[in-house]
Amino acid sequence: MKQFIMSVIVIIVCFLLQSTVFQALSIAGVVPNLLLIVTVAAGYMHGRTNGIYVGLACGLLVDICYGDIIGLFGLMYMCIGYLNGYAHKVYFRDDYTMPIILVSVSDFLYGFFYYVFLFLLRNRLNFFFYLKRIILPELIYTVVVSIVLYKILYILNVKLERSTYKEV
Repeated sequence: MKQFIMSVIVIIVCFLLQSTVFQALSIAGVVPNLLLIVTVAAGYMHGRTNGIYVGLACGLLVDICYGDIIGLFGLMYMCIGYLNGYAHKVYFRDDYTMPIILVSVSDFLYGFFYYVFLFLLRNRLNFFFYLKRIILPELIYTVVVSIVLYKILYILNVKLERSTYKEV
């Protein structure tokens, strides 16, 4: 129950930060995808099931506030959470390189599928322009922010696990 409440709080805080503070801190017109970092961290630290639920919650939140089609971002984030849940088998507590790699691959896949569903299907075929202007700057900005945010999420996870073990 504590993990569920903590996940809801983290999702809401990251969504608010992504929607407000980081909009003012945009670089080259892109903002970091904090909800993607939360989804990757949930899948990596807790497994596929938690990655699916957190990804669905993050995606539906984006769908409700910014999406044209309800469920598209939910599906994308849910798939990302599920795929990152496979890396839970190689989860090491003190390793920060694996989550950063997962965030970068996930952000690239997110940007690619965003292009496919929202641009390619509308006959906008200039993928390399979109790659150069949107995907790569967002990927770099998200990876830089994920270094700090993942450490915060990791510390919250450790404290939550310690409090759970003390109660049992």
